[in-house]
Amino acid sequence: MRMTIAIIVALLLTRQGVAQLQPQDAASSVQFKIKNFGFNTTGVLTGLAGKIRFDPARVGDAAFDVTADAGTINTDNGMRDDHLRKEDYFNVAVYPRIRLVSGKIGEGKKGVFLFSGQLTIKDRTKDVSFPFTAEPEGGGIRFKGAFTINRKDFNVGGTSTISNELQVDLNVLAK
Repeated sequence: MRMTIAIIVALLLTRQGVAQLQPQDAASSVQFKIKNFGFNTTGVLTGLAGKIRFDPARVGDAAFDVTADAGTINTDNGMRDDHLRKEDYFNVAVYPRIRLVSGKIGEGKKGVFLFSGQLTIKDRTKDVSFPFTAEPEGGGIRFKGAFTINRKDFNVGGTSTISNELQVDLNVLAK
């Protein structure tokens, strides 16, 4: 019994050593790119919040739970942005946050990590996975990664002139 308690205490103490970080919204970017009428349309989301637990030496203990404010969508076109905030796209009045939560973080090639988890947009949650890098910067860690999703999987937009495929580029400083 004492041995079991000692093992549990040791595990708890070692988990506390993993860095607890928060995304720094002003120093980060979440960008997306989608084709509209065959031309690339880009935009950004801000309002990052959440918690990140990451130590490159202990990847098995890593965890990400980060959100972005869907109402901040900015494509440099105010009319389009207002339309994207409405019910048939992001419906920000009902679903104000977009959430990315890790399930497992693994190691890839040297300096590259592998994210597996879930992305929630509106009332839909889908599995996503992608490679990312994590570099020390300014007393924190700069995370960079990219992935592609199908907007229809998340019930975003109907039949229209925009592509179903959307690329998301993450460049997040966490401290």
